[in-house]
Amino acid sequence: MIETPRLLLRRWRDADVAPFFAMGQDAEVMRHLGPPMSRADCEAAAMRQNACAEEHSTCFWAVERRADGVFLGFCGIKPGPAGTPIAGQPEIGWRLARASWGQGYALEAAQASLDRAWSATDWPGVAAITVPANERSWGLMIRLGMTRDPAGDFDHPSLAPDDPLRRHLTYRIRRPR
Repeated sequence: MIETPRLLLRRWRDADVAPFFAMGQDAEVMRHLGPPMSRADCEAAAMRQNACAEEHSTCFWAVERRADGVFLGFCGIKPGPAGTPIAGQPEIGWRLARASWGQGYALEAAQASLDRAWSATDWPGVAAITVPANERSWGLMIRLGMTRDPAGDFDHPSLAPDDPLRRHLTYRIRRPR
């Protein structure tokens, strides 16, 4: 578990699936991510993240607000997706419910995830990916100190050639000295 002044980043619980499903039905949350997620998709994602935590001691953690225990979304670091230029590399990612946008939670959770990576691993760096239209996401990457790696931009192999979300930008951050 990772604690910040306002957040807990922790393993996924069964109770997280319902609010995660609600997030996955929000067209604004999913605008740059793909179609709405089914409940089964959400259950599988939670199980994958817990399995990732077992195998790698890290994952896209469930994010809980400490003040009231509300599930806000996820944030963390996991191995990058197969078939992409960041396959197997540490990839930071996040997704928060729209009601929690604009309150600094994503930055707080992402910075805590990076701090943990630098203190608990020997990774030389961490990558992040997003679609060009997702200005909120790549804006957060920049605020985290990440820089764009144009040579690492790619067309996501799991998306159809005509899918408007196929093109992905890659950002990177190196381990602080």
